[in-house]
Amino acid sequence: MNIATEAHIAGKPIVEKPRARPVRMVRWFIIVGLLLALLVGALVGFNAFRDHAIKQFFAGNKPPPTSVAIAEAKSEVIPNLLTAVGDLAAVHQVNVTSDVSGRIIDIMFTAGSTVKSGSPLVQLFDAPDQGDLANFKAQAVVAQLSLDRAKQLAARQFGPQATVDQAQATYDQANAGIAKTEALISQKLVRAPFDGELGVRHVEVGQFLTAGTQIVTLTDLSMLYANFTVTEKQSAQLKVGQTVRVAVDAYPGRTFEGKITAIEPQISTDTRNIHVQATIENPDHILKPGMFATTTVVLPDNLPVITVPETAVDYTLYGDSVFVLTEKTGDDGKTSLTAVRTFVRTGNRIDGRAEIVSGVKPGDRVVAVGQLKLQSGAAVSISTDQPPPIPANPPRY
Repeated sequence: MNIATEAHIAGKPIVEKPRARPVRMVRWFIIVGLLLALLVGALVGFNAFRDHAIKQFFAGNKPPPTSVAIAEAKSEVIPNLLTAVGDLAAVHQVNVTSDVSGRIIDIMFTAGSTVKSGSPLVQLFDAPDQGDLANFKAQAVVAQLSLDRAKQLAARQFGPQATVDQAQATYDQANAGIAKTEALISQKLVRAPFDGELGVRHVEVGQFLTAGTQIVTLTDLSMLYANFTVTEKQSAQLKVGQTVRVAVDAYPGRTFEGKITAIEPQISTDTRNIHVQATIENPDHILKPGMFATTTVVLPDNLPVITVPETAVDYTLYGDSVFVLTEKTGDDGKTSLTAVRTFVRTGNRIDGRAEIVSGVKPGDRVVAVGQLKLQSGAAVSISTDQPPPIPANPPRY
């Protein structure tokens, strides 16, 4: 076997071809990288331009001031009131009943009518008692004649003194029988114990009435009691004779005045409350016993306090606050108004105004209407509209 030592095969020389370098691929990567860099730079530049444009837009386009109604904080003396709840009770009220049992033979009243003290209401059957009364009266007549005769004989020394004493005892027994029988007869005629108005009738003619059974209610409406309770802490402010204003649901917007007439000397160990009773005149008889009543005790006035309209106070779980107006001078020298939320501590509320214990000074201007549209530091303008008027009969707290 011959080994070829020359660079030829089959008479043709073998030539080695050099490898082609990947110039085109490198060039392609460079072009794509430049394009991506340009795209990313364009996106970054666009975002920066957009943010700058937005800032410029909002910087030059501030929202217009919010129109609000304002009120001024005042230093004034407000009524010192103590409010409680209770009910009304009649000074004189009774369920009319009979002392004895018997059959009803006459009803002498009309349900719902007004009667005077002593007016007859119901008559029970009393014929046996009337017979006993006639018997005792006859015995009294005979005993009187016997007593007179015995006295005449004793005066002439014709009869003993023992006969006079016996006749006197017989006469007294007859009179005692008369008095007892008249008392029994009076028990069978039921009368009104005082002046008042009758209620609904609960009996009928012919009915056998058991002693103690209710016949009708009788109520004196000319004067009523207002019974209510206050806490142990508030009891020190109460005194007999203080004025009490009473309001009932049946007559909204109307109050009835009375005076404290009794204060329970003992405080309940269960509730730590004390019972108070006021007396109210009811000449028109429009108040009824059993009505639910809101009572307001007028206490001596306190020192002047700072008040604002109740609509100016924003009550939240985080605390009570008001928007106080402050003046702010801008770079152009113009003065503008801003509303700053200020947290306050409130006290009593009465007649549409709220007491401010701390947080506001007299003379401060606060937003009375429109604070729901505000944020602290927002620009505002004073509206020409007046704040809403206080109701003619505002709720008292």
